[in-house]
Amino acid sequence: MKTFYHIVLGASFTTLLLAGCSKSFLEREPQSSLQEEALTNKKGVNTLLIGAYGALDGQDYQDSDMKNLSGGSGYAVSPDNWIYGSVAGGDAHKGSDPSDAASILQIVTFVANSSNGFFNDKWRVDYEGIRRCNFTLHVLAKVTDMTDAEKQVVAGEARFLRAHYYSDLKKMFDKVPWVDENAANYQKLVVDDYKVPNDKDIWPMIEADFKYAADHLPETQKEVGRANKWAAVAYLAKTLLYQGKFAAAMPLLEDVINSGVTTKGVKFGLMEHFHDNFDAFTENNKEAVFSIQYSANDGSGGTGNANQGQMLNYPYNGPFSCCGFYQPSQDLVNSFRTDDDGLPYLDNFNQHPVKNDMGVPDTIAFTPDNGNLDPRLDWTVGRRGIPFLDWGLHPGMAWVRNQQSAGPYAALKNVYMQVNQDKFYDGNSWAPGNAINYVLIRFADVLLMAAECQANAGSLDKAEAYVNMVRERAANPVGWVKEYIDPDDPMGGNTDEPAANYHVSPYPAGTFAGGGKDFALKAVRFERKLELAMEGHRFFDLVRWGLAQTEITRYFTYERTITSDIATGNFSARNKYYPIPQRQIDLSVKNGASVLKQNPGY
Repeated sequence: MKTFYHIVLGASFTTLLLAGCSKSFLEREPQSSLQEEALTNKKGVNTLLIGAYGALDGQDYQDSDMKNLSGGSGYAVSPDNWIYGSVAGGDAHKGSDPSDAASILQIVTFVANSSNGFFNDKWRVDYEGIRRCNFTLHVLAKVTDMTDAEKQVVAGEARFLRAHYYSDLKKMFDKVPWVDENAANYQKLVVDDYKVPNDKDIWPMIEADFKYAADHLPETQKEVGRANKWAAVAYLAKTLLYQGKFAAAMPLLEDVINSGVTTKGVKFGLMEHFHDNFDAFTENNKEAVFSIQYSANDGSGGTGNANQGQMLNYPYNGPFSCCGFYQPSQDLVNSFRTDDDGLPYLDNFNQHPVKNDMGVPDTIAFTPDNGNLDPRLDWTVGRRGIPFLDWGLHPGMAWVRNQQSAGPYAALKNVYMQVNQDKFYDGNSWAPGNAINYVLIRFADVLLMAAECQANAGSLDKAEAYVNMVRERAANPVGWVKEYIDPDDPMGGNTDEPAANYHVSPYPAGTFAGGGKDFALKAVRFERKLELAMEGHRFFDLVRWGLAQTEITRYFTYERTITSDIATGNFSARNKYYPIPQRQIDLSVKNGASVLKQNPGY
């Protein structure tokens, strides 16, 4: 069951850093609000904590138009960062027509300025999560009917969530203000209390929150969806990794690999089937270190608990109602090409392109590529002539809104299965919702972060071993996409015949050592591109590696020969961080000057 975190906090609290209001308004008691005194008990503080979890997906559960918590479009704040992490990182095109949600195209071609409303939506939604965490901690300090141990667990969960929201902001905007539970009197809020400068590096505070959570959370939780010790340890390690603190991150990641257990008490590991990580029927499995929970058709009414952030990202036409966005790039598809030894082309993959059906109408026969491919391709990308889950062979143009603009492919990891759509598809609004969790950190990510740390430390054989664990799962035919028994009845089962010429192998023993540290790091980074494709990581990985300008410029140069949407794409030094929203700078004026400062170059 995925119910605990979906309870919506009904209280009406003023949102910090989010709106300019008069002091008199802030001192007015809102109608139908909960009195703080009524929450100062075990039940009340746990209700507040559930509200803090409830902000993870950034959506307004009460709104039939599927708005986000800031009032904007739900897809603008999707917690998987499909816009800011994957499309901006070259995994995919915006998709649809160029004029459809043009603000996204501005962002991913790096011409957007600080007035782009998507940035303000993202800022506001993360700070709404932070506000809920802070209020939980503020009330917790006054609770008297809980033991110290119980209080520490609640504080650990609230600080875990707060660190997550701040991590998201830090990756996006870099210069963000830190506001915690001690920042203001919550009974009589004063606007200027929240005009906090963004002149400090907040990584140390994020570290401290995750460290507290790791030290005080139990190894397992009774309810699926709550953070446990190992989720906090993994996230702390990731925080250190983003700062280049590989030596400090490495033992934490080793602990998760060797000692970590899921909420259900099962030791972490890789699922035999890659797609089990993207199927609502098999989620919350041993690979899920921490997931944002979704559900559909759960009796709550409306689209409230379904994944709304991905509502645009289904093939156009066909059995899906919306909307042809998030189309994987040819650059990404080519990355799944393998050589005769089953290994990737790390440097020249675009010189071995995968055949596509650009310009080929669906009424004309098309034979898919018959060269060597990594099977993860067809669990990540929908391409013509290949089984698209259990929906049938992808027909090509019939399911693509505008090939010329954004290419011939479709996103796949976010799509629900036909066989159980009655349980996991939510069609209560104008765009699809589904019950597929977003796995914020999965075990494959942990293995590859550990490989990165080991490679940086010079332990190349150990780095190779971790990468090979991931590749060995991909090499297992049990988890490959298979041909349908009857293409006209895609739910009728599959044969044992692979749907394409899959050929993937682990690196032969000693390959990393023979290639040296630079080769090992290149292999680790490329494996992240393959394994975590279309999961919102790519742009942020490129930035932290110092490769964003080189790689995104290379991507634009290649991909614009295929599609027209990114013809004006241009990445410069300023673009490693997004601009501080102008609306927030305007709201931060104090004594005639803006407290918030803009990022360089904007």
